[in-house]
Amino acid sequence: MKILLTAINAKYIHSNLAVYSLKANLRELKRNVTLKEYTINHQREYVLQSIFKEKPDVIVFSCYIWNIEFINGILRDLGRLLPDTHIWLGGPEVSYQTEEYLRCHENVLGVMRGEGEETFYELVKGYVENSLDLSKICGLTYRKDSGDICHNPDRSLLDMDELEFAYEDLKDFENRIIYYESSRGCPYSCAYCLSSLDKTVRFRSLEKVKKELQFFLDNKVPQVKFVDRTFNCKRSHTMGILEYIKEHDNGVTNFHFEVSADLLNEEELKLLETLREGLVQLEIGVQSANPKTLKAIHRFADFETLKSNVIRVKRAGNIHEHLDLIAGLPYEDYNSFGRSFDVVYAMEPEELQLGFLKVLKGAYLYPDTGKYGICYSDTPPYEVLYTNHLSYEEMIRLKQIEEMVEIYYNSRQFECTLRFMEAFFETPFRMYEALGDYYETQGFFSLSHSRMKRYEILKQFFFSKMEHLENDKRHEEGKTGENTEDNLKKKRRKEMPKEDREACFLECLVYDLYIRENLKNVPPFSKNQERYKEKIRTFYRKEALKKQYLIGETYDTTQEKQLYRMTHFEVFQYNILGDFEKKETPVLFDYEHRSRWSHQAKTIEVSL
Repeated sequence: MKILLTAINAKYIHSNLAVYSLKANLRELKRNVTLKEYTINHQREYVLQSIFKEKPDVIVFSCYIWNIEFINGILRDLGRLLPDTHIWLGGPEVSYQTEEYLRCHENVLGVMRGEGEETFYELVKGYVENSLDLSKICGLTYRKDSGDICHNPDRSLLDMDELEFAYEDLKDFENRIIYYESSRGCPYSCAYCLSSLDKTVRFRSLEKVKKELQFFLDNKVPQVKFVDRTFNCKRSHTMGILEYIKEHDNGVTNFHFEVSADLLNEEELKLLETLREGLVQLEIGVQSANPKTLKAIHRFADFETLKSNVIRVKRAGNIHEHLDLIAGLPYEDYNSFGRSFDVVYAMEPEELQLGFLKVLKGAYLYPDTGKYGICYSDTPPYEVLYTNHLSYEEMIRLKQIEEMVEIYYNSRQFECTLRFMEAFFETPFRMYEALGDYYETQGFFSLSHSRMKRYEILKQFFFSKMEHLENDKRHEEGKTGENTEDNLKKKRRKEMPKEDREACFLECLVYDLYIRENLKNVPPFSKNQERYKEKIRTFYRKEALKKQYLIGETYDTTQEKQLYRMTHFEVFQYNILGDFEKKETPVLFDYEHRSRWSHQAKTIEVSL
């Protein structure tokens, strides 16, 4: 009896925790199951051939919105090639409306609904011992010999401490993300999320969690991504894990947690502020800043506390924050989404993800789509097309903005330039909107661009926009809002003479290029540094004799020419590191000391 457990992942760097947990919890039956992973980027024919060569008697697929179409295509051919093979499915994409799915896929024998560890164990045991009685296995929906579909009772929720650790060794996980769960369920009822259906939150004991985390630490795994839906919903659990990874930090491993930022208390915030840079990253689902929208989707977070805590973590400078927004939610129109965008953008997350509502079978929102006029695709991932509040044309525009944010903001390759540009647009949202419109009119969305070309496009966009704004009365009036320090700085930028504005913008591009890479070729928009040549040479000569700026083991015995090659020195005519006022600013780029998150070089303002 050969049983094949199969995962189709979205990318190679991903792993599938579900199938590893299923196999680990087979206990004495593990040797009877073979596990294989593929990705949706594989040729379907390759996956089909690989499975066929295994000649399994039973095959089980783990199904999600990102792989179900791929799997459906495989199933059609598998039924012809391996007509005697029993095909089983599991996972969130098939755990709802299972009878309907089986009616549409006649070669699938059945579905394991919900948590599968115990269900899969009983199924495999029945096959191996030739004693299979499907009617006695809870959590199954299956096809009888008569063709009728039987829906067995749900299985009781599992005790997290009774589950075996999913990983035996890590030889197959090099350069891949490790997923881990210390809890299941979610205490909240977000209308778009399947996790909210399981409101009984169950925790793995801290004793077991610490032992398993040490396994990752000992193996120096680059990243462990917790799949806990709300990692910080139980303070003792949260603090226990954070304190442990701080105490046992190996200097390499990063831990990713999804948290509700409004729940973070003073004790947790203080602990987070003490962690090594790069030890932890936080994913925070803001989703919307519209109170009516938040109420409709059953999110009752204290938004002001959320905002305050996000900003506080940001100021500590040691934790990467990933903030999410969702377009297509009830009562969120185009302008409302723009306001939500601006609120979240002002929190300055390291990554801002613009997602689009997926209408999932089984979620609370699913039966209410008519109420909000939500029209969505009937094929996975069931993404919203339009709503009563957001047209399809506006959705297309938001998709353009999403791509601009991904290219220019989330890449962290244009930070200085974007900071300078923001003053010349009514809001950050309008800036990315205008940039998306420019890409559309120039036909850039259909083309592949090098990094240098992205800088050139940004320059073309900004200069063309400045020509337009020179005669724009609204621009001249300078809508900066209240007289806050930030708005006054933006106002001064707007009032810069045209030649200074353009020269400063080009210097921002140069700065952004050099902070990422010690370029061999001088950027085409860089100012000639010839008049500073002797001063720069003198600087390196002095630095070689007595290290004042370039500190660390790498530089201890480094001579003048080596220092020159290992770093870059640029004299800017504007205060690139500050408020962009006209001020000669010598900047040293230290490539041996980079940010763990953005990989940007350390920059130092020096004296010549």
